[in-house]
Formats: sequence, structure tokens, C-alpha cells
Amino acid sequence: MAEERTPENPETPETLAESEEQAIKQRKNGLYQGVSDELAENMKSGWADTELHDLEPIAQADRTAARRAALSARFPGERLVIPAGNLKTRSNDTEYAFRASTEYAYLTGDQTQDGVLVLEPVEDGHEATIYLLPRSDRENGEFWLDGQGELWVGRRHSLTEAEQLLGIPAKDVRELAESLKEATGPVRNVRGHDAGIEAALTDKVTAERDEELRVYLSEARLVKDAFEVAELQKACDATARGFEDVVKVLDKAEATSERYIEGTFFLRARVEGNDVGYGTIAAAGPHACTLHWVRNDGPVRSGDLLLLDAGVETTELYTADVTRTLPISGTFTDVQRKIYDAVYEAQEAGIAAVKPGAAYRDFHDAAQRVLAEKLVEWGLVEGPVDRVLELGLQRRWTLHGTGHMLGMDVHDCAAARTEAYVDTTLEPGMCLTVEPGLYFQADDLTVPEEYRGIGVRIEDDILVTADGNRNLSEALPRRSDEVEAWMAGLKG
Repeated sequence: MAEERTPENPETPETLAESEEQAIKQRKNGLYQGVSDELAENMKSGWADTELHDLEPIAQADRTAARRAALSARFPGERLVIPAGNLKTRSNDTEYAFRASTEYAYLTGDQTQDGVLVLEPVEDGHEATIYLLPRSDRENGEFWLDGQGELWVGRRHSLTEAEQLLGIPAKDVRELAESLKEATGPVRNVRGHDAGIEAALTDKVTAERDEELRVYLSEARLVKDAFEVAELQKACDATARGFEDVVKVLDKAEATSERYIEGTFFLRARVEGNDVGYGTIAAAGPHACTLHWVRNDGPVRSGDLLLLDAGVETTELYTADVTRTLPISGTFTDVQRKIYDAVYEAQEAGIAAVKPGAAYRDFHDAAQRVLAEKLVEWGLVEGPVDRVLELGLQRRWTLHGTGHMLGMDVHDCAAARTEAYVDTTLEPGMCLTVEPGLYFQADDLTVPEEYRGIGVRIEDDILVTADGNRNLSEALPRRSDEVEAWMAGLKG
């Protein structure tokens, strides 16, 4: 990694005068501690004009415009501020990869750091403006001396280019904070993404009003449009190929660790999408009993199960969320198959309950009933089943809810009101996961020893349709015998 020239060093009296004269500060221990006038002048000229012309709008420009119109209608007469967010430091002067806030990307289709969407109230609605970083300045040397200059991190779109792509008037975001300080009238802001914007609005907003905006934007995503459904299908298709990649290299994972599985899936996510939608869970053996095992540093052993919970996030930031529990050897043992088939039966019941007009909770209740029946049948808990469900006794081994909404966030629409989410009725266009599981901890003395250390989860992404549902991740087999045949085929 090349040495960057401009960390955020605290100013001292000795450097203050210098920094006033030179906008771009030098790294404390950089090998070049200054720029000659001759070099600075040389770097200003001799560059071709790279402005892009006649750009076509992004694929979802009409969709984002409709979303902004709905937002405008919901909050008439109020200034609405939706930031993309800023870079976050990983360590010293290196940052995490930037991922725009879901609310901002949903309303604009843009994914650039520091961007802010502002809806200014006018007589008949709102005027939208997107505030962005312009091309880096060549006159003051920013483009080659600043840590976020284009020669360091890549070219940005000009404001004119951004307007053509996004269909929104664009302005320089560096002027926005001061402008917002002078703003009058009611203002709402999506909090938690841009500290500078929040500071500028500190005396103009309230937590309650800002939360209403966040809740609205969460609930607006409950029903997906055709563009979003296509993106979710794309994410699921890429995810299926990532699972195939993993099966093909299980022998290499056995020679190394769960990290080989994580890395293999990540390659598919980066080649076909933006990233993974969440930290990959590559849990082999008893690690499968830890619901969010993301350390992925354990051994992969033939004879154990691998619980792989992973999803590709598309370049438009829609993620899949799929889990398969696979026999590392390619064949389930009798006990593994018994537990796996019980979870499969529960998932089948849950998926069948996903349909328009059904209560959101129905798929969870259906899957949990099957699992409770199995636990009673196996003598692990005393029936009747209704008593087990009423007291939640099955949860010792089922642990989590059976699913959640899915979209731009893996747990999408999380800020929605309870009455609009878990207490609602399913509608066509909603997309949710169905993911029952059974987990027998390695130290659970209440179950037979042969069960201990076995964890099974099966998860698919289910779209509610007008006449029922569609399994977006159906490319991956689920039935135990089909899983074995699929794995055998991939291993040759």
C-alpha cells in the first residue's frame, strides 16, 4: 500500500502558519516534507479533459424519483436531510470500505461517501438536491496531495455527471453544513451517519421527529418493487454459485480451516456483487450451534456438518441471506439426517404459510410447531405440544425466530413499527427469510450424547406473490438426499 501523504495530524503552533498557506498538509513521517513551487506549478497543467458527456440515467432513476415523491407527500412543508455517511477509521489512517446508508441509497441510487440528499419544501411539495464531493481540485494540488484525492482513491463523478446519472440537481457538499446552520422551519434528519450534518442541525431537530423519518423510510421498503425483486433474485443466484464454489473446495478447507470457506464465498461476492451482505457464518462441527459464528477459525472435519450462512450483496446493495447445512464428507450420518430432516420438515411448513393475506407470524408458528412436535417425539421435552409452545420450551434448542424481512439490509425494515412488521399481514412484494433451526450444544446434558454438537439451519429467501410465494434461492437443494446428490455431482 503506497504511503499516503495527508493524515489528520493535530496542528502545533509551529505548523499552524504553514498550514494556513498550504491547504494540503504533509504526513508527519513522510519521505517528502514539502512541495516545491516548481513541482506544484507543473502538476497544475498538462492534463486531458476527462469530463463524461451524454450519460444515461442509472437503471433505477425512475424508481428513486417515485420514492422521493412518496417521501415528500408524507412530510409536506418540512426540510428532510438524508446523509450517505462518512468513512470510518479501521486503524490509524486506514479506513473501512465505505457502504452508503440504506436510506440514502434507497432514495438516490448513489453510493458515494459524504453525500447528502436534501428535500427543500416548496409550495407544491419539495425540491430535491443531492450534495456531493466534486472532482478533486487540480489548482490547489488536492487531486494528488490529499489522502482522498483522485490520484489516491480514484476519480469521482463531477457534479454535472452526477446530475445526469441520478436525475437530481447536484451541489458541493462542502457548503452544506454552513447552509443548514442558517435553515429555518421544521427539519428532519436521518441520524447516525454524518456527525457534521448532525452538528449543523443540533438546534433544529428533535429525536422524536427524526425517528419518525427513519421509521417511515424503513416501512417504505416493506414492499419491494420490480427492480428490487430483480436485484434480490440476482443476489440469490450469485449466492447459489458461491455455495457451489464452497462444496468444490471442501477438501482444501479440511486441510486449513473455516477461513478457507469464508474466503471462497467472499471471492464470489466480490466478483458478482459489491460485497457480502453480512459477515459470513462458516460454522463447522459444534460451531454450528453458535448462531452468529463469524470467527471462522475452527477446523473442518470429515464426518461433521458445515453450517454455511452467507449472502452476496449486489452492486445496488440488495443482499441474499441463505443457509445450508452440509455433510462435510458428502453423506449425512443417521443422527445428522434425523435432525436435518426435522428442520427441513419445519421449513416446508413455514414456507407453505407464506402467502398474501396471511399473518406475518404464521410462518414462524408453523415451523415452530413442527420442531416442538419432533422434540416431544424424541423425548427431549414433555408434551403436549401446545403446552411446549405456550411456555416456549422448544426454544432451548430452536433459539431464534424463524425469519425476518430482507432487502437492502439483511435484517431489512428493522425500524418499522411492530404493527407494520411482525403484527402485519403479508402482501405481494414482501420478501422474507424462512430459517428454522435445531441446535444441540456440545455441553447440553439434557439430550443424548449423539445429538451434542450438532446444529442445523436451513434458510431460504421467500417472495410473497399474488398467488402464494416464490423461493428466490430454490437453485440450492434442500432435501437431505438431494443435498447429497448435489454435493456428489459438484465433487465429480
